[in-house]
Amino acid sequence: MSDFILSCCSTADMSEQFFKDRGINVLLFSYTMDGVTYPDDFGHSIPFDEFYRRIAEGATPTTSQVNVEEYLESFTPYLKEGKDILHVTLSSGISGTYNSACVAAQMLEEQFPGRRVAVVDSLGASSGYGLLMTLAAGLRDSGASLEETAQWVMAHRLNVHHWFFSTDLSSYVRGGRISRTAGFAGKLLNICPLLNMDDEGHLIPRTKLRGKKKAIVEIVERMKEHAEGGLNYSGKCYISQSACYEDARKVADEVEAAFPNLDGKVVINSIGTTIGSHTGPGTVALFFVGDVRTH
Repeated sequence: MSDFILSCCSTADMSEQFFKDRGINVLLFSYTMDGVTYPDDFGHSIPFDEFYRRIAEGATPTTSQVNVEEYLESFTPYLKEGKDILHVTLSSGISGTYNSACVAAQMLEEQFPGRRVAVVDSLGASSGYGLLMTLAAGLRDSGASLEETAQWVMAHRLNVHHWFFSTDLSSYVRGGRISRTAGFAGKLLNICPLLNMDDEGHLIPRTKLRGKKKAIVEIVERMKEHAEGGLNYSGKCYISQSACYEDARKVADEVEAAFPNLDGKVVINSIGTTIGSHTGPGTVALFFVGDVRTH
């Protein structure tokens, strides 16, 4: 195994055990709900079901990214041990934490001459970001150096596809990702918009679908269209969901039926409290490796 620290943020929306098993350092975003600030700590401070119930009842959480001071605090002990660090951030298209990480990296490289702190923008989020970390950890474990791993992540980050739909548009309207008019019409007409992440790491509405059943069919069709190797796709597939496990399970069943060569079963994760503060309940997101995201 290469002797450098692989690091990311809690917004990769994988389980706490995953990060422990793969030896990945994790920095926690935070959120404020009903006047109290909590860490985005895998549902320990507020269990996911309670978190999404409170949003459904009208709570409007706000989020705080990992700042420069928190990066310094997390990275310094590793540098003192003589280890280098590769940190992969949440997409710069939806957060400023990439810039904070770069500032911290520059400060630390000046403080620890000869040590390396590399920062890469994932251009991804949630378990798509998590999928990129899975692949990076595999490369590290195969003996790749920090620079080789960083270059690989840079070269392949746009191969990780993010497709998602939501049956509850309230949080998307509140965050400005869907207009109030579209949100009202969506609720009235039972519209499930299908969105994805573009090549600059922004969330983009792509099409409107009438009803959840059509959304489930369409999201799997997008995987058939874009997955590496088509129906012969043999990579990993992750799903993240916000208080709608049964919908996520239906998508997973369709994916497993359509792609018999998957690398293991579809992994279903909870959308964490940072990303979930912006999606609210009712979102299902599908992630896989495919062709390059070009727009």
